[in-house]
Amino acid sequence: MTIWFKQRFHILTGLASILITIQLLDTLTGGALSHFGIIPRYAQGLIGIPLSPFLHGNWEHLFSNLPALLVLSALLMTHSIRYYVLASLFIIFVEGILVWLFGRTAIHVGASGWIFGLWGLLLANAYFLRRAKDFFFAILVFIYYGGIAFGLLPWQEDVSTEGHIFGAIAGLVFSWLTKKWLIPHR
Repeated sequence: MTIWFKQRFHILTGLASILITIQLLDTLTGGALSHFGIIPRYAQGLIGIPLSPFLHGNWEHLFSNLPALLVLSALLMTHSIRYYVLASLFIIFVEGILVWLFGRTAIHVGASGWIFGLWGLLLANAYFLRRAKDFFFAILVFIYYGGIAFGLLPWQEDVSTEGHIFGAIAGLVFSWLTKKWLIPHR
């Protein structure tokens, strides 16, 4: 196993462990941690901007998000770990701020905004960077996660469609902002 692969594997298993541990703590406290989600336009809801992607309403919610988060994260880490971390922070904060400003009044939790951001970023990279690897990833993402686009439509009342839309926008914007940085570093 190469160092390159080991580093990424450890990050992904660490991320999964953190999410599972937080859900376990939330379950043991009767859902008390969910109150740290994003609550739009309320000062106490600002804490949810960095925390909400790590909180989930229940185990089913977590396990519906976890596989996509890990797969999309792994694909993005092929650029570099630094690029993945910067993209994730940008997506989490931009999506979170936009949900706080424009989201409907509710407690918004879950990694789906982050997932939609990574999804949008991987698709946008194919357009902006025009590298074979990015086209390949875009095709994979579209084939396996193309149905995710339906999450941009307000079908379910208890789903943060706003988080999905703002996450995808954040991913597109990050790709556009970093295209000049990545292209010279081929």
